[in-house]
Amino acid sequence: MNRRDLLAALPLAALAGPAFAQQPATPPAAPGAGAGRGGGRGGAPAAPAAPVQPALPMTIVASGLAFPEAPVWMKDGSLLFVQIPNGEISRLTPDGKVEMWCKTGDSPNGLAFGPDGGLYVANDGNRFGFTRRPDGSATLGGPSPTPAIPGKIQKVDPRTRRVTTLYTHVEGKEMIAPDDLVFDPSGGLWISEYGRTAGQGAIYYATPDGKIIKVARAGMNSPNGIGVSPDGKMLHVSMGNRLYGFDIVGPGKLATNTYPDGVQSPLNENGTADSLKVMADGRVAVCTLLRPGGIGIHTGAFAPQFLAFPDRFTTNIAFGGADYRDAWLTFSDTGRIAKVRWPAAGLKPIYPR
Repeated sequence: MNRRDLLAALPLAALAGPAFAQQPATPPAAPGAGAGRGGGRGGAPAAPAAPVQPALPMTIVASGLAFPEAPVWMKDGSLLFVQIPNGEISRLTPDGKVEMWCKTGDSPNGLAFGPDGGLYVANDGNRFGFTRRPDGSATLGGPSPTPAIPGKIQKVDPRTRRVTTLYTHVEGKEMIAPDDLVFDPSGGLWISEYGRTAGQGAIYYATPDGKIIKVARAGMNSPNGIGVSPDGKMLHVSMGNRLYGFDIVGPGKLATNTYPDGVQSPLNENGTADSLKVMADGRVAVCTLLRPGGIGIHTGAFAPQFLAFPDRFTTNIAFGGADYRDAWLTFSDTGRIAKVRWPAAGLKPIYPR
């Protein structure tokens, strides 16, 4: 049985929320230029007319945040996350306090711990514009700031919280707006390059020592979330209104043997992709924006089962706890973080901290 058939055979019955029949996914129309958060995250679309009831019981553990994203669970029970317009990594303590952990500058977006214990950061420069609220929270609004600040990959020493810049260029060209990053079992670092216009997006592959970085796939339209399958053989990428699956055939080398053109399945009702996390059984949890906000559970090439949550920008999910079934969701539009008990275990990070 190949990987695609194995994933398609996994049961969905354990998942809560509305029941979706497993049907082969029909690839949607190609996303438009700059497809991504809010159609390129430029202006903020109108909120849903009716309140959305969460698909799972949840507890709000932090509020008043400035577009939180990239949660990372720590073994001490705390949670690291970014507040993008503040240019900082924050920490939610086990007793529910939010504190500034370190300043990265510009716009930190994705976080991942590496083999050396360092925290690696995808910083998109100043890709998106935000609107501040009186309570200190912020949401997307307005065009990207000008002049454009190039993105970069940074590294934070957790002991000293010193921030260093590892990469600013790829194959002689400036990075534009790296969005997310993930390590594979060999210690290689995969990075999604969101870009600013259609075709500028890419997938990069890098070593964590700051010595080698290259383009693994170019000419993409706003790739966002990125994750590696449990067996280390597939790279999942959320982009536009689709989930993609690329076969990893070598360090920094991708192929489309399993899914034609890499297209794995559509998002719920052609929603808009944000981040993703892979689950322990190989399914992929894709944060899906706007229609309404929520998380789709993708099983092979089948249409997702969708779990709605009450924030149109439900942007990120992190798994943790003793059994990796505790999940933290970033409600970025309303500046909150929610904790839920997930129906199945998330994939344990290769380098937990």
